[in-house]
Amino acid sequence: MEIKVLGPGCPKCKTLEKATLEAIALAGIEAKVSKVEDIVEIMNYGVMQTPALVVDGKVVLKGRVPSVDDIKNILTQ
Repeated sequence: MEIKVLGPGCPKCKTLEKATLEAIALAGIEAKVSKVEDIVEIMNYGVMQTPALVVDGKVVLKGRVPSVDDIKNILTQ
């Protein structure tokens, strides 16, 4: 699984990245997580509100920071 956290580096973006890593650990999922801060690349995903979460090329969350449990549920569906 490939996961990308989209955001310019704001506190919410960093919180989403940390929560995503925690959710992966709790769920026992094997995934590669990367951070995308380039605004042009973020816009290529059609995202206008950050932070956003992309799983295997699909935007699954944008504009908010969910709980670790919410992220875990998104990743295990």
